Amino acid sequence: MRRDATGRYATSIAGGETVRAFVPFPLPPVPAVDLSGTRQTALEKATLALGRLDSIALLLPDPQLFLYAYVRREAVLSSQIEGTQSSLSDLLLFELDELPGVPFDDVVEVSNYVAALEHGMARLREGFPLCNRLLREMHIRLMARGRGSDKAPGEFRRSQNWIGGTRPGNARFVPPPPLELEACMTALERFIHGCADDGSSDLPVLLKAALAHVQFETIHPFLDGNGRLGRLLIALLLHVGGALSQPLLYLSLYFKQNRALYYELLDRVRNEGDWEAWVDFFLEGVAQTATSAVQTARRLVDLFQQDTKRVQGVGRGSANVLRVLDTLRQRPLCSLRQLAASAGISFPTASKAMLTLVKMNIARELTGQRRNRVFVYDAYLHILNEGGEAL
Repeated sequence: MRRDATGRYATSIAGGETVRAFVPFPLPPVPAVDLSGTRQTALEKATLALGRLDSIALLLPDPQLFLYAYVRREAVLSSQIEGTQSSLSDLLLFELDELPGVPFDDVVEVSNYVAALEHGMARLREGFPLCNRLLREMHIRLMARGRGSDKAPGEFRRSQNWIGGTRPGNARFVPPPPLELEACMTALERFIHGCADDGSSDLPVLLKAALAHVQFETIHPFLDGNGRLGRLLIALLLHVGGALSQPLLYLSLYFKQNRALYYELLDRVRNEGDWEAWVDFFLEGVAQTATSAVQTARRLVDLFQQDTKRVQGVGRGSANVLRVLDTLRQRPLCSLRQLAASAGISFPTASKAMLTLVKMNIARELTGQRRNRVFVYDAYLHILNEGGEAL
């Protein structure tokens, strides 16, 4: 559906040039998004897929294991969209003891992403609302170290930014001027909370998340990190809205695989008011991603059960091997010293148990060193890596 206007233009100065900056109207769109016909069916399909994903706790012996790995997978994917080259293995190595040898700037950005999400979830569990203050707090964590740490972490921008192009004058899109920023973000916060008398409190949580993501990206309130924080906002909104008890729905891989269409649809909302095309795309992504996450969880359960049976067949010493295997389930990439400590066994016993897992092709040593060796649960990491190039 085409709408007459979804915002207005204001004159702004950027890089010494006068530009037309877009100021979006507050949400929800007018007229309201059409949820009839196939779109209503898509909404029901996506909601059902989210329900299956939320019930994953009934499937997994320890949902926190899946959450630990899945959050880090998402951190890598979301950061790759911004141009980092860090892999999931890099991140897990970095988290061991911030070991040397991994690309520092890239892996720090990914680690920051994990810290931002964990901070946001911790605050929500405390009863803190999903608000602009929380987004600023998360932004501080997101930009704490590495590239962008000098771009006012936690502060809404005080200068004009732009997206695409070599300079402001030929930019693909120019977000609101700094003086308009506070009002835009206040309106977005009110929409998230359903404060306005505009029907927003009655919107399905998936539709609210779809609309809020576009609005955040359009406002682009920070000097850097907007894309990553805008994608995190989706997971937090679904959690706060009761669709997911844990933040297990991440669309970064879907956005990455459909990058050109993603940006095209954002522009169509701004230029033509075509919210419906964006919502169709978003709901399809939710359904696909949630279904894929459930399948991944089931494959991990199958893997854990199969490998446990194989180890039980070892006979004498299998108890210690099972302890080490259980530790690798918790952290699929781990040093031998940490494995021993986590499993509650001596270093020589852990070393012997790990040798058994290596001979069974369950684990693999990464460093090629005699000391400070690091082992990876190969099949586990392979399942997580599927679909995400360079993971």
